[in-house]
Amino acid sequence: MNQNIQSLYQIAQKFSRKIIGLMSGTSLDGLDVALCEIQDSGENTKVNLLQFDTVDYSEDIKTEIRKVFAKETIDFRHLALLNEWIGLLQADMVLQCLKKWNIHTNEVDLIASHGQTVMHAPKILHNQEKFPNATLQIGDGDHIAVKTGIITISDFRQKHIAAGGEGAPLAVYGDYFIFGKKGENRIMLNMGGIANFTFLPSSMNPEAVFVTDTGTGNTLIDAFTRLYFPEKSFDNNAEIAKKGTVNQQFLKALKSNDFFKKPFPKTTGPELFGIDYVKKAQISSETENISVNDLLATLTRFSAETIAEAIQNAIGNARDENFTIYMSGGGVHNPLLVNWLRELLPFDFQKTDDLGISGDAKEAVLFAILANETICGGKSDFGTRKGIPSVCMGKISFPS
Repeated sequence: MNQNIQSLYQIAQKFSRKIIGLMSGTSLDGLDVALCEIQDSGENTKVNLLQFDTVDYSEDIKTEIRKVFAKETIDFRHLALLNEWIGLLQADMVLQCLKKWNIHTNEVDLIASHGQTVMHAPKILHNQEKFPNATLQIGDGDHIAVKTGIITISDFRQKHIAAGGEGAPLAVYGDYFIFGKKGENRIMLNMGGIANFTFLPSSMNPEAVFVTDTGTGNTLIDAFTRLYFPEKSFDNNAEIAKKGTVNQQFLKALKSNDFFKKPFPKTTGPELFGIDYVKKAQISSETENISVNDLLATLTRFSAETIAEAIQNAIGNARDENFTIYMSGGGVHNPLLVNWLRELLPFDFQKTDDLGISGDAKEAVLFAILANETICGGKSDFGTRKGIPSVCMGKISFPS
């Protein structure tokens, strides 16, 4: 047997595995690194978050990624160079964290790398009949594996698409395995650049689990904060938006896109919800001259209303039942967004921190869980519904 395969077999047989989950989202703020100890698999999965850190991206890294990020026309050679470069950078960041935590690489069984999304193109957005759903994450897994000496699983979204999904949201699998609870209807709401939620029914029936993107989370708020205040990367504590007033005419234009009329489940990204999207809405609503405070207040309200409406529409007749919403992602730190959600949705609001997993670490942890499923799981059946194929995901890269 090949030595690498033998090592993989031995890892799969262990009582528990130490897996590093890596996540870098559309906000491009940095790399989330979560060291997890994981036992068992599927519905029996148990996770202990041992260490967590976010390694900030330098302005140079952000600048290089933005040259290709969510753009239809790019320098293809630059994309190829970035694929290798991001992999090496993220490997360095992992090694940096391990040194800080005083943990040797031989104590880690696997790395689960999400990579850096540079293009998400589901069919509902690209509208080209002969082409399927598509997505692209860069940061080559082989480079991470060779540089760290740790078996690396990466490129998770491609199998999801190959099996009939749109490549997102992938949180549903880990959400169900570690956050589902018999007797409680839970909504796991993640507010990153794009917002999405997983509905976990009190029955714990995997065929009743539901997941979808809702639209924008922080992506437009962050983009226009950077545009008007280059020294800021986001609207800290909604300080700018709280000084403004929601412009209803502008808000109506923002919500008029066909995306919001399309059936669930669906996915999207900054490819749709970018600066041009907002500029067109301002032109159509004749609101080009509103203040930056009013602009950011309206963009924040846009996220709040589209999240709330998606949740209400998705749960349908069950809206009279009791639900608990567990929030995670950067949007949790936006008090204006959270307060508006509380006003719009008559449910109990908590954070995933209350369930033992930091909201900031959650997505990185969920990719560690996906890697664990790749190696020793894969027995869960989510039925045949669109959007949640019952598959193991990820490509395996060996260090040698």
